[in-house]
Amino acid sequence: MLSKASRTVLGRSSRAIVQGKVPCAFSAAAIRFFASGFKTEYDAHVAERAAQGIVPLPLSAKQVASVVDLLKAPPAGEEAFLTTLFKERVPPGVDEAAYVKASFLAAIASGEATSPLISKQDAVDILGTMQGGYNVDPLVAALDNEALAGKAVDALSKTLLVFDAYYDVEEKAKKGNRHAKKVMQSWADAEWFTSRPKVPEKLTVTVFKVAGETNTDDLSPAPDAWSRPDIPLHAKAMLKIPREGITDALGQITELKKKGFPLSYVGDVVGTGSSRKSATNSVLWFMGEDIPFVPNKRFGSRGHVFPIAFVFRCLFDPLVLFQGPPEVLRRGSTAEKRAQCVCNQL
Repeated sequence: MLSKASRTVLGRSSRAIVQGKVPCAFSAAAIRFFASGFKTEYDAHVAERAAQGIVPLPLSAKQVASVVDLLKAPPAGEEAFLTTLFKERVPPGVDEAAYVKASFLAAIASGEATSPLISKQDAVDILGTMQGGYNVDPLVAALDNEALAGKAVDALSKTLLVFDAYYDVEEKAKKGNRHAKKVMQSWADAEWFTSRPKVPEKLTVTVFKVAGETNTDDLSPAPDAWSRPDIPLHAKAMLKIPREGITDALGQITELKKKGFPLSYVGDVVGTGSSRKSATNSVLWFMGEDIPFVPNKRFGSRGHVFPIAFVFRCLFDPLVLFQGPPEVLRRGSTAEKRAQCVCNQL
């Protein structure tokens, strides 16, 4: 979480942004000039990262503030560029950039700010993609707005990281707010989980075979620790030291992906050494799926990584504990029941 001082500074800057008090003349010429400068700078960053074979960094708080300025009076031809950046390239949660984003959306939802590209309903929808943190209070407030409450219910029903805001929703429900009651019931019914897509009955994967032992330092080398916060960059160091059958790990992974199936990391022993989330992040970067509205992070994959990802993967899919022929990886099978027993013990 941010310190109180940081929140105060961000709060002032965010209020200035959403209320149009930033020191910028919003003439058409000024907007075009500002947009041109921001886009030129961002495009240069994208090109620099592309040259390294990686995606651009998520937007910083300063960059989000620039995007917010432009969303209030978007230059012609830049609408799609701006909305994509705002929706998809801002880290969720309690990141400083998320604070600026949530503040602007909250102002739109309450009528304090406007954008021709984001309606009040859109604002609540976008707040619902931010997973918790700074988006929660605006969503709770929207429960009192009949025009927005339905969307706020949908968003909060799928948001778990609400912290003390739970009691705010509970209080509204006790006072008769029917929308708050729906949220409470949805949480009780675990609809955030039951609404997720079912695990397929059968999975077809391509094996990425790594002979011998794979320890966490192979997946997240200590000399490259400086780059761990930058997952796409750090992942390039995975298996960088050649071994039997692995002379160009990243190139070999790229070739295997051309088969069109998800990849599964298979080794004789995988995950020994110190526990490093960065090791799992590296594997997931190459073998996982993009997380909607969360830049530069991935989830899932059929990769079997032990022991570092054992508990985390088990919680989401018990079948990860069973490594056998694909035709037996079915729900209700003995393998699934055995895996579930182990998960329950965790």
